[in-house]
Amino acid sequence: MYSKNIDKILKSEKIEIGDRIKITKNELIVDGILLPRIQMGNTSCIVIKQDNGYNIGIMYEKGIKLKLQKKGKPIELRHHSSNTKSNVNKPTLSILGAGGTISSRIEYNTGAVFPELYPEDLLNSFPQLRKISNIKCRELFNLFSEDITPEHWKIIAKNVVKEINSGSDGIIIMHGTDTMNYTATALSFMLQNIPVPIVLVGAQRSSDRGSSDNMMNLICAANTAAKSNIGEISVCMHGTSSDNFCYIHRGNKVRKMHTSRRDAFRSINSFPFAKVWFDNNKIEYLHNDYKKIGNKKIKIDDKINPNVGLLQIHPGINPKLIEYSKKIFDGVVISGTGLGHVSTNPSKNKLSNNIIPAIKNLIDSDIPVVMSPQTIYGRINMNVYSAGRLLQKAGVIGDGADWLPETALIKLMWVLGHTKNMKKIEEIMMTNISGEISKRNDIGTFLV
Repeated sequence: MYSKNIDKILKSEKIEIGDRIKITKNELIVDGILLPRIQMGNTSCIVIKQDNGYNIGIMYEKGIKLKLQKKGKPIELRHHSSNTKSNVNKPTLSILGAGGTISSRIEYNTGAVFPELYPEDLLNSFPQLRKISNIKCRELFNLFSEDITPEHWKIIAKNVVKEINSGSDGIIIMHGTDTMNYTATALSFMLQNIPVPIVLVGAQRSSDRGSSDNMMNLICAANTAAKSNIGEISVCMHGTSSDNFCYIHRGNKVRKMHTSRRDAFRSINSFPFAKVWFDNNKIEYLHNDYKKIGNKKIKIDDKINPNVGLLQIHPGINPKLIEYSKKIFDGVVISGTGLGHVSTNPSKNKLSNNIIPAIKNLIDSDIPVVMSPQTIYGRINMNVYSAGRLLQKAGVIGDGADWLPETALIKLMWVLGHTKNMKKIEEIMMTNISGEISKRNDIGTFLV
């Protein structure tokens, strides 16, 4: 999508993507086919394909002139034809598309980037998949990950079960990276007795960039889904900034920790399940503390109440923010400071606030409040300082947990989908369902 100014000019000149145009900028005159703006490119940079086959971007500035030379055909993805006949000696993997950078490919005749979920296209773009497994593909939806909701989690869960029941030996879910850990966490509660590997995979950089990580991530995810014995929801992403291996992370213990690095994903308060080496397709297990696949009947439990809020404690927080939560939420997760703290103002400083009464009022109104650490790493301990003890006395849940704020959020959604009883809510929240609460934290899990 180009900038509003460029879109306005294109419409005034009746120019559309795929048309042949001439661009005049001072003494520079360039003509070619107008292309869509590349992903992550500048919205004010006009991209055209020249007759020599090269694409060129020209920054729009005052005085630039665009002129339609010839109407073109709409740019569309040309699907590849390929023999996708099954090999009975190989496992069958189901790839489900939920959108994101990874589920796209560049159409080199034009330079445009399109979603890609046809088996023929995937096998043409990633021929290594043929050596690993048979491939089945379906697009569930094509969304930016920020637009995925709890209702989409249910759709994914149901389709995973459908593919497993149809005989698939492993599941790959292609997903945008920004909220991939939310979806992975939701599936870790919704899907139980997992009989085959279920792997979420994404890409930080799209296929129109030379540093794209989509191929390595997908191949490593395919090897994980086809060969591993991990019977949990996992996430497969680059392990380093180089193209050497991917980590396989527990889905509810992983977080995107960098905006753009290819190795942005980190296991939090735990170690990854394994490394998958790209050069030889081997899986190197790092520990065996996980559920194994086997002859099990998968169960789906997708009851969920999405009406839960996540509030981050900050200096000067207004108690009214907590109080207002009673009007809109059925449950609240607090991302507290330190060991799980909020402002209590024991010194009665006139410039400080005490939000404990507002929190207690929520709990007294049968709205559960759960504590999580905004430090990300570490474990909640509300026994050390008076603030924590006051929170426990008020009924805040979470002492001893090492979950991520988003994990606590999604778990509370799932728990509230099953009960409104406050004692039962606390009991289930503090029960380790799918590895979201670690028994202990090894010092080596704190990565710096």
